[in-house]
Amino acid sequence: MNIHQMSVQYDDRQDRLALRVNNQDSQEFRLWLTRAMTLRLLPHLQASVVHLESRDPQVMATDTTAQQMLAELKRENFLSQADFSTPFASQNLQLPLGETPMLVTDVQLNLQNCGSLKLLFLDKSGDNASGSSCEFNLQASLLHGLLHLIEQALKKAQWQQPDFPQRTEGAESAPSEHPTYRH
Repeated sequence: MNIHQMSVQYDDRQDRLALRVNNQDSQEFRLWLTRAMTLRLLPHLQASVVHLESRDPQVMATDTTAQQMLAELKRENFLSQADFSTPFASQNLQLPLGETPMLVTDVQLNLQNCGSLKLLFLDKSGDNASGSSCEFNLQASLLHGLLHLIEQALKKAQWQQPDFPQRTEGAESAPSEHPTYRH
């Protein structure tokens, strides 16, 4: 899937984050992230971006501190060039998951050898035990963008997370296996 735009907005009525992703095939995927899911997922996304950035063959960052510094530098570089001002386009888009956002109850992360992170979002709630799913394959730059959008939405939501300002704390190790997070 060629991602064109991403949006993460706090919905105070739902007390959830609305993650919207559209691609170059004119499709929009809508997902709900609860507070509990977001706060459990965030440190693993941060660890994944550090791991992806440290895989760069041109840069040898072998220790954890150097890897975190490298990831932070690349994040700052990405954010200085990223376009966060263009409104999210949602006209004339197909909605493969439907108009109502899919409630994310499980997430699987898998670091790919090609230098990306595969995110599989699943809804295994009550009536949907068979599960709906949505998969995104994010390069490090898109993962930096997603993290930035989530962090901005967390500030607006005012969800308390004591260690939120320390982005890289707890990000020493990348997921060694394919972790699954359940709601």
